[in-house]
Amino acid sequence: MDNLELRTEADAILAELIGAPGSGARLREDQWQAVAALVEERRRALVVQRTGWGKSAVYFVATALLRRRGSGPTVIISPLLALMRNQVEAAARAGIQARTINSANPEEWDAIYGEVERGETDVLLVSPERLNSVDFREQVLPKLAATTGLLVVDEAHCISDWGHDFRPDYRRLRAMLAELAPGVPVLATTATANARVTADVAEQLGTGAGEALVLRGPLDRESLRLGVVELPDAAHRLAWLAEHLDELPGSGIIYTLTVAAAEEAAAFLRQRGFAVASYTGKTENADRLQAEDDLQANRVKALVATSALGMGFDKPDLGFVIHLGSPSSPIAYYQQVGRAGRGVEHAEVLLLPGKEDEAIWRYFADTAFPPEAQVRQTLSALADAGRPLSVPTLEAAVELRRTRLETMLKVLDVDGAVKRVKGGWSSTGREWTYDSERYAWVARQRAAEQQAMRDYVSTSGCRMEFLRRQLDDEGAAPCGRCDNCAGAWADSSVSAETLTGAAKELERPGVEVEPRRMWPTGMAALGINVKGRIPAGEQCSTGRALGRLSDIGWGNRLRPLLTENAPDGPVPEDVLHAAVAVLADWARSAGGWAPGVPDASDRPVGVVAVPSLARPQLVGSLAEGIARIGRLPYLGTLTYTGPDGAHAARRSNSAQRLRALSGTFAVSEELAAALVQSPGPVLLVDDYSDSGWTLAVAARLIRQAGGGQVLPLILATAG
Repeated sequence: MDNLELRTEADAILAELIGAPGSGARLREDQWQAVAALVEERRRALVVQRTGWGKSAVYFVATALLRRRGSGPTVIISPLLALMRNQVEAAARAGIQARTINSANPEEWDAIYGEVERGETDVLLVSPERLNSVDFREQVLPKLAATTGLLVVDEAHCISDWGHDFRPDYRRLRAMLAELAPGVPVLATTATANARVTADVAEQLGTGAGEALVLRGPLDRESLRLGVVELPDAAHRLAWLAEHLDELPGSGIIYTLTVAAAEEAAAFLRQRGFAVASYTGKTENADRLQAEDDLQANRVKALVATSALGMGFDKPDLGFVIHLGSPSSPIAYYQQVGRAGRGVEHAEVLLLPGKEDEAIWRYFADTAFPPEAQVRQTLSALADAGRPLSVPTLEAAVELRRTRLETMLKVLDVDGAVKRVKGGWSSTGREWTYDSERYAWVARQRAAEQQAMRDYVSTSGCRMEFLRRQLDDEGAAPCGRCDNCAGAWADSSVSAETLTGAAKELERPGVEVEPRRMWPTGMAALGINVKGRIPAGEQCSTGRALGRLSDIGWGNRLRPLLTENAPDGPVPEDVLHAAVAVLADWARSAGGWAPGVPDASDRPVGVVAVPSLARPQLVGSLAEGIARIGRLPYLGTLTYTGPDGAHAARRSNSAQRLRALSGTFAVSEELAAALVQSPGPVLLVDDYSDSGWTLAVAARLIRQAGGGQVLPLILATAG
């Protein structure tokens, strides 16, 4: 078959894919170039093209052509569960049978593997996390590598740790690439790769198979009109949304930086009569599916979402994207706004930055590769054990939070220093070098991205040109559409009535604080004799906090009080009275006692404070103020008996946190006597809870000393 006949066949498949057979639809020349490279030349190619360019059309058309010529199924590695669902439906229109393997459908895996082996599946979409599963790697991956007709790596920038969204699971692709049969084409696609990331991904793709073909196009999005609206505070931003959301075209996405902000914004907008749904990492899968369907069908005006929605949503007529807070990277921002305007001529994109954005960036910045000492500590623990160790067991040996420890292990796995086996992780014994220069450069890159995001907000130049230059787009030029090119187009005004309503919503205090119920694994190795479930008679009860530090409401008020270097001082009056309001609401919801009513049933017998090294005045005045206003006896504080700094350890894993707290508190004879003389519930007051272990340890001591139910009341939780 000559090139012209192949092109005719490809165009016919495209027409079926878009649901218009016989329409004369044609691949664009750049799309055809990619298809021809895969089908005719059986090459490895990297396609860097803007969102909406039609990357999925390339690999579905190529799949159909290759399958007709006897090739095995296409395997698509994609982190985008929502996009997977969209693509399965699109593939069906072209007669392509597609199935998915991801965390949302484990009950279907065995049946799907059988379909693949019998040749009944044309496309298998796999989440990158599967590549790090021992069973998948040992039992499924070798068969896939041997039979794959086309390998597609979607969102390929995730392969490179130079990029903004590096995911260690993607590095497992090296093994699959090496095991592919000769002549199997490979396609990597992304819309967000600068020159450095492009070169890195292309090099990894070409390993052992010659130089990869790089097809890079201009990244302008002519349908998008970009703008920034700077408002004084979170209440103004919520009020702006409530007053201007109806003015935005069609349905869209409102991105927030935190789960708490998404839930707050969605709740307020629903109160104002808008059909919106929240979509976060905490949203149940069934609710996510419903939210996606509702947006696709325009039954909601917007999804209020965190990056959990991210790249993985395909709605060509999405009319707007609003950011309630700045992402920490302009490349990530370009990626998210690229969801809008893919199939319409005009879409609105607005950024509403907040004063709290940088504090939130810092909180979520705990992702850099750990210092060499911590890595070596982990490697030594695995080598000394002589057996596989689970992540919870390793936590007892290294001061890293679980997510960061797991990420580090995945990188070490790819580097060959450790391997994931049944039962956990084991050492390979291979020599490993800490690439300090690379890790330092990546850290500097993250800092530079944050500065670029500040510059995006303040620039007087073209905003689309700015984003394109961040992606090293050589054709970047003024767009003529954004607020800096064509003049401000978004009205920043809000009415007093709406602003008051937004302020009241954000000022409403109170969130639940879930207690710790299980001891960390491996504490015996640290000389602490606890394991399994914390006995019910020693547990803390579910408590209350004034707010989360990630809130856009109370988080903004509390963050200056609780930052690491904040000066100590008496609790501010507004904060104290808000804490009392939380206590009153808590009491009402429990159907029992009420603050200020001395003879109410189930009334706490008193208030106990957690001793604070960093903020003794804040915690002490908070506890005493609650006791005074609530007419409760103030019983004093637990006694601090630990070394300086032990109680201040934060942002480590549970095992290390508990070790730091072991032996640091005691119940004085006076406090013990008061607890025994007046048995009953005790209010335990502290300023902040990150891991929950300080409250758990303090509650256990109080209950062992004869105290009753322990009810924690704190100013803030981490998230």
